Amino acid sequence: MKRVLLKLSGEALAGEKHTGFDEATVVKVAKQVKQLADDGVEVGVVIGGGNFWRGRTSENIDRTKADQIGMLATVMNCIYVSEIFRSEGMKTQVLTPFECGSFTKLFSKDRANKYFEHGMVVFFAGGIGHPYFSTDTTTVLRAVEIEADVILLAKAIDGVYDSDPKVNPNAVRYDEVSIQEVIDKQLAVVDLTASIMCMENHMPMYVFGLNEENSIVKAISGKFNGTVVTV
Repeated sequence: MKRVLLKLSGEALAGEKHTGFDEATVVKVAKQVKQLADDGVEVGVVIGGGNFWRGRTSENIDRTKADQIGMLATVMNCIYVSEIFRSEGMKTQVLTPFECGSFTKLFSKDRANKYFEHGMVVFFAGGIGHPYFSTDTTTVLRAVEIEADVILLAKAIDGVYDSDPKVNPNAVRYDEVSIQEVIDKQLAVVDLTASIMCMENHMPMYVFGLNEENSIVKAISGKFNGTVVTV
């Protein structure tokens, strides 16, 4: 693969602490991405904000403001993870759809492509810059815009199940499932907006557990342990 979009769960990056960052986890991610970059794979990254903020659970904050706080949480996540990546020897850049002073650069497809050409890992922070859209939607939108070959969806669980494995101990994991089936059965791989965007733009996804040893590298190398979402 030439170019991939890696979606990291904020909760997964928090490890067993369930909030903030578990640096050992982030370093493990960085080492894997470094291996991909050294092999010539261009990597874009989107990170959720759930390790800092779950605005939809608050009853006292306007949805627009809650989503704006969530966007800022993703900016913090990307700046932090970007710096860990740099400590492992990678060049990085963080792009946002709104101005953040000197913290980030303003997103454009041309700018992202320029950074990829210079061997950088590119972080897409701040969502799409508008409320009511999740980082799932951001992930698919950016993957389509940068013409990624696949979305690597690194989650706290190791694939797509026919029901919630946290609730149903007999839940069955799919090795492969179509995006149409995901939509029809409401399997909640990504939200509905993102699922439809994947279907319309023929964007496949590999869904796997972030905490499995070398799971990101395995997803690329063919030793994949998770669910392939086909289009």
